[in-house]
Parts: sequence; structure tokens; C-alpha cells
Amino acid sequence: MNSSIQVLKHCFSSVWASLALILVYGSYLVWQEQGYRHSIHMQSELAPLNVSDPPAPGLFKPEAIATLFGLVTQDLRVPSAEPLQLRASFVASQGSSQALLADAQSARFYSEGEPLPGGSVLRRIEMDHVVLWRNGREEYLTLKPPNQYVLPLSTAPATTSQETTFYLRPSTGKL
Repeated sequence: MNSSIQVLKHCFSSVWASLALILVYGSYLVWQEQGYRHSIHMQSELAPLNVSDPPAPGLFKPEAIATLFGLVTQDLRVPSAEPLQLRASFVASQGSSQALLADAQSARFYSEGEPLPGGSVLRRIEMDHVVLWRNGREEYLTLKPPNQYVLPLSTAPATTSQETTFYLRPSTGKL
């Protein structure tokens, strides 16, 4: 019987100790929460919100993106080093386009994808230029305007107009 009383005393003391420990820990948590809420409230009172316009987005630079992916922009056209001249280009909406390219000896029509005498390849045909693929880069061969007229200029002096002596009668509408 003595042992059961001791066990009960021990249980009650451990229960009271456990309850006291829980109560102390709970009050500590309440104290910490109250301090945290007070500090948040003080920060919101001390630091007003900075209400300003959002920053303007940066300028869009497509050249930078093209360079990133290894593409060349249109402004960086490299003239061709091939000894060829573009004489004419025939651009078809459907089918194959052709370009008349001439070197010092001859002129010939080429289609897209055909190799050229200098070792480059005709990559693309446009109305006023062709694009060649040479040494791993694009080169442009432009259509040069003719330096002479199709019809020869007249060297004869201009004739003065002579007055005609024949006049047409005005028509009265009756025949």
C-alpha cells in the first residue's frame, strides 16, 4: 500500500510538473507573439510605403536577341567578295526564282541552292539583291543600276515646231 501511495504521489507530482511546464512554455510563446506583433506594428508606423510609379521597362533591342542566337541583323550586310555581277533577278511567288549572274567571261541563270564558280552557294534571291553563302557567312550581291541608257540619247539638235497652216474645222455634230 505504501508503494501505491508513492506511485500516486510521483504521478501527481509529474503531472503537476508537466502542467507547470506547459503553462510556462505557453506564456513564453504568448509573450514572443505579442513582441512580434508589436514590432510589425511599429515598422508599419515608422516606414510609410513608398508609392511611386513603377519603373519603365527597358528598351527592346531585337539586335541583341538576334546576336544572342547567332543571327545577323539586316543592317550588317556584307558585300560579296565574289567576282560576279547581278544582272537580273526573277522572283517567283511559287516555283523557283532565278538570278542572272555574270562574271568576266559569261553570264548564266542560277537557282537557289546552286553552287557558284567561286565556291559560294546562292542562298536566297530577292528583287534587288541575292544572298550568297560564302565561308560560313552571308554576303550580299546587289543589283546595280545601269550606267547607260537603254535607248541612246539623241545628238541631233531639237527642231523648232513650225506653225501649221491646216486647221480642223470645229464639228457641229451633224454629218
